[in-house]
Amino acid sequence: MGIFDAAFDSIGGVLADQWKDIVTAPAFDEHTVVAPGIRKNSQNGRGANRGAEDILSNGSLIFVPEGTASFVFSQAGIEQVITTPGSFEYRDGQASLFDEQDRREKGIGRILLDEAAERVGFSGMSADEKRVAFVNLHEIRGLRFGTRGPLAYNDLFYGTDLEVYAYGSFSVQVSNPELLVRNFLPANVFSYSLDDPKARTQLLAEFLHSFISAVNALSASYRISQLPSQANTIAAQIVSEDDNAGTWEARFGLKLVSVAIENIEFSEQSRELVRQFSERRMGVRAYEDVSQQAANIAAQQLIAEGVRDNGLGDGGGMLFGMNLAQSISPQNAATVQGAATPASAPEAPNAATAPKPSLDEQMETLKKLKDLLDMGILTQEEFDAKKQEILGL
Repeated sequence: MGIFDAAFDSIGGVLADQWKDIVTAPAFDEHTVVAPGIRKNSQNGRGANRGAEDILSNGSLIFVPEGTASFVFSQAGIEQVITTPGSFEYRDGQASLFDEQDRREKGIGRILLDEAAERVGFSGMSADEKRVAFVNLHEIRGLRFGTRGPLAYNDLFYGTDLEVYAYGSFSVQVSNPELLVRNFLPANVFSYSLDDPKARTQLLAEFLHSFISAVNALSASYRISQLPSQANTIAAQIVSEDDNAGTWEARFGLKLVSVAIENIEFSEQSRELVRQFSERRMGVRAYEDVSQQAANIAAQQLIAEGVRDNGLGDGGGMLFGMNLAQSISPQNAATVQGAATPASAPEAPNAATAPKPSLDEQMETLKKLKDLLDMGILTQEEFDAKKQEILGL
């Protein structure tokens, strides 16, 4: 009875599988990489005559939507790849009495008898297996990442290693569907999503390794606070790597498209170091500002004292005092006081032997005297006396 049952099952299976199918892609969610094709059967009303899910009859249609690639798998692996959007007729399946070409070449009787005879030896099952799957060619966005432990970053500004945590997301895109199916997709799997933690484990591990290397490569040029603005540079650095995420496209046909750094946080220890650094820097800056102001005042006082101690005898002495006043700075002000003592002051030239200053020199001297008057170093009486002396009045 088993043989007769197998024969009846074979005939029933052959008749059910004669129907031609229309196969298309399902609705992809954001992180789906591969999804099995679905057969349109809501309007055929064939009920129990519906064929097996792993059989494709000649003349069946495969609809390939924009942004997808279609794969036909047989029991031996990839049979056909369709990367162009459109409608395609399948011709490598089982003969169908509904297919005009099969009827013309074999005839209805031979189609049914040959298929039934082949199935009897397999207890009514077909030895053929054909499945259709679709690969998502759109950019797959929003793949979250975060450093599991602190990342050591040698910050150029602080001049030390700081510990930080980085968070963000990255996106990938299938660039070679066939390479993806052969090398990335697990064997005999027709549905694959990066929402599955098992599917993402290896990718995330390799990405984080490359991310850490790329970030540290920027430490000589950028402060930690500037890293979010360098996301494109980091992505380019990762892609150019010879290891880990940089090899995805060559290994899996999967390329890294973008990296978005959402936040970089200091560890508690590093945050305290930065706080102490900022406080000390502000204190030093305030001290430097006060010291600079005090030094300027002290320098002015030293200049005034030096000029007064030297006296303002004649034009040459005046020019010496004025040149000293112009060239003095807080750094050499202390030496001026020593230079301004009577012992070290240059000997004033003899008024009788000194050449008379030119008119331009007289005017220049008077201008400098007026500056000393305005600064309060000279009194009005001293200024008037020196003015008369210079002009020979």
